[in-house]
Amino acid sequence: MRDFSDVVKDLLRLHSSMNGDGRIHNFGAGPAGLPLEVIREVIESLPNLNDSGFGLLEISHRSEVFQKVIDDARECVRRVLEIPDEYEVLFLQGGASLQFYMTALNILREGEKADYLITGGWSKKALKEAKRIGDAKEIWGDEVNGFKNIPQNGDYEIREDSVYLHYTSNNTLYGTQYHHLPKSSGKPLIVDASSDITGVDIDISRHDIVYAGAQKNLGPSGVTLVILSPWAVSRIRDDIPTMLDYNTHIEKGSMFNTPNTFGIFVLGRVFSWLERNGGMKGAIKRNEEKARLLYGELDRTDFWEPHAAIDSRSKMNVTWRLKNKSLEDVFLKEALENQLGGLKGHRSVGGIRASLYNYISVDSVINLVTFMRGFEEKYKNYENIN
Repeated sequence: MRDFSDVVKDLLRLHSSMNGDGRIHNFGAGPAGLPLEVIREVIESLPNLNDSGFGLLEISHRSEVFQKVIDDARECVRRVLEIPDEYEVLFLQGGASLQFYMTALNILREGEKADYLITGGWSKKALKEAKRIGDAKEIWGDEVNGFKNIPQNGDYEIREDSVYLHYTSNNTLYGTQYHHLPKSSGKPLIVDASSDITGVDIDISRHDIVYAGAQKNLGPSGVTLVILSPWAVSRIRDDIPTMLDYNTHIEKGSMFNTPNTFGIFVLGRVFSWLERNGGMKGAIKRNEEKARLLYGELDRTDFWEPHAAIDSRSKMNVTWRLKNKSLEDVFLKEALENQLGGLKGHRSVGGIRASLYNYISVDSVINLVTFMRGFEEKYKNYENIN
């Protein structure tokens, strides 16, 4: 029987020999693609992690080997995001969906108020969960307009006795994004940054809780990055279930129970890859160029109908419809045939969506724009597709 390490070496050789590594341009909104360098690091670590003799999927979270993995990941996250030393960094499970409830559970007391800016489906869900704990209120929303806009400072009024303001920095479903820090009238800020963290500028020091599911810009699904300020830590209640208590995970270094060891390893490698490729400044510059190219094509002709208002457009998730909506399924089918995948809009919205996360290259966006030009030329005179 062949040694497993030989099989892994064959896989690596196969990756190297395949044209373009056999990978399509993956514009999926999540779980999203990963940098090929990181995937190769994962493959190399599967049979033997850091010469420990234990495979990546087999290593004990109580081992010195994994302790170094999680410590290195945490330190790299701190460097890349420039997290203040006094802030806590946690690797949890349950996704942003659990944080919708967990943030409010830890911070709010019975009868206390919290204000929410509602810019899409995820912020609606965050509000719903917070209402289970306290007097959580929508103080601004754009559902009546189809969630095409982001509020500007002055568009909403924060309640004087509100404990915090919560917002969702980027909206994967509708393709909108904040391009400013929401005014909170001095109240602590909590942000769900799941779909644009590390892709745009974010000042961690001006927030009190930052949480983000990993499966878009940070790594595979199953890990949630949570960052807590000293204020947030000081507010943690002492009467909540053990696994939902932030203090539980702070005291145990994110290892009260068995964590997602695989996901934390990959997240650490993604942050290391980001650090090697210009850090946040490099990512932001590349993402701005990608968004410029794609929005430029969408605005060039009325064949396409971008969803978001111009001043609220996301640089991470670009959403649009075709003016002739009967062509949308044809567009998706032919795009996939041209190695352009993950472009189908969310099931609740429809249309087309291209997610421009950090691992997506400028060349991938050029390929998409080139395909769009050809598709428009081919179908611009079609009235209907049966």
